[in-house]
Amino acid sequence: MCTQFYILWHKAFFVMSRILLFAIFSLGCLTSFAQDINYARKTISTLTSKKYWGRGYTNNGMGKAADFIESEFKKFGLSPLSGNSYKQFFSFSVNTFPSNMKLELNGNALIPGKDFIVHQASKGIATSDSLIQKDSTTYLSKNGKIAISLQPKLTWSVSQQALDYTIVEVNKKSISFQPTQINVNITNELVPNFTAANVSAIIKGTANPDSILVFTAHYDHLGGMGSKTFFPGANDNASGVTMLLDLAKYYAAHPPKYSIAFICFAAEEAGLLGSKYFTENPLIPLKNIRFLWNLDLVGTGETGATVVNATIHPKEFALLNQINNEKQFLKKINSRGKAANSDHYFFTEKGVPAFFLYTQGGIAAYHDVDDKAETLPLTSYENLFKLFVSFNTAIIN
Repeated sequence: MCTQFYILWHKAFFVMSRILLFAIFSLGCLTSFAQDINYARKTISTLTSKKYWGRGYTNNGMGKAADFIESEFKKFGLSPLSGNSYKQFFSFSVNTFPSNMKLELNGNALIPGKDFIVHQASKGIATSDSLIQKDSTTYLSKNGKIAISLQPKLTWSVSQQALDYTIVEVNKKSISFQPTQINVNITNELVPNFTAANVSAIIKGTANPDSILVFTAHYDHLGGMGSKTFFPGANDNASGVTMLLDLAKYYAAHPPKYSIAFICFAAEEAGLLGSKYFTENPLIPLKNIRFLWNLDLVGTGETGATVVNATIHPKEFALLNQINNEKQFLKKINSRGKAANSDHYFFTEKGVPAFFLYTQGGIAAYHDVDDKAETLPLTSYENLFKLFVSFNTAIIN
């Protein structure tokens, strides 16, 4: 009886020990995840703050963001991708709006970013004039130098040139009257040789350092429109930069057999200029890249994600779906063909196998002042992180 009791007690103790160990392990995983989310939210809040001024072309926003990324690479212990510098400098022209941004219609002052935006290629102007209605959404100034366009949504961008006239897009929800008079004071500055830098680093592989897996993300956004309005760019693309930095931190602590490179591109919003420059002046042999992930718009995920170039690389896309189906990381991964819509494109043109993944669902903010850190849900952040690591492990093995 005592022996039987001892056996039962020993089994119960063994089971309880296993449960306790599992609970401790699970708690450790949850704690680790909490740290990842905290790092993600802190980093996105940093990159979207007023200090970085939309990571654009005024107030040294892009330069400050480049310095921040470089400091993170150094903190994690990564080496420069080539030589002794983490930065690869290049120059291009860009139209900027550094100061005045005033618009009044019929004596009513409108708020930049919320009520109106100036077209990115516009010339600055300071004048008062009457307006002539051209059609149901377009009004022209009597002097012919200004066009007012009523729009259902305000979406901004970046231009490398300046026109000879001024286009102002007005949110038609912001006015309840027919505009007949305009008072405007807008300043533009065309910068012919704006200097920016790609920021990159690498973790050398433990067994096959010449085989390289790459993560890329553009860190620039639209910058500021005038002296009081900037575009935060939380989802586009503080989310991608943050995921890249989080992966850099992980791989620095867990170096794999292959080398892992991390490249943050400038001037994506101006026409994929940073990635184009890199592929024309590569810091690593492009032929050594086993696979490249471009991370852009990865802050949501309620309805899943889409992969550009999925039809070009069906074996890798099948592998990705196999992993996702087994682990249930994302609700769904949609297939899309080749598209020149982010920094993977010029790598694809050079024959580098690459996927561009973006998440879907959640917030609809895009290229506007509402793309803020506080409203970015990061719904699939943890699972997306795990998906990237799992895919890389499968590729390496």
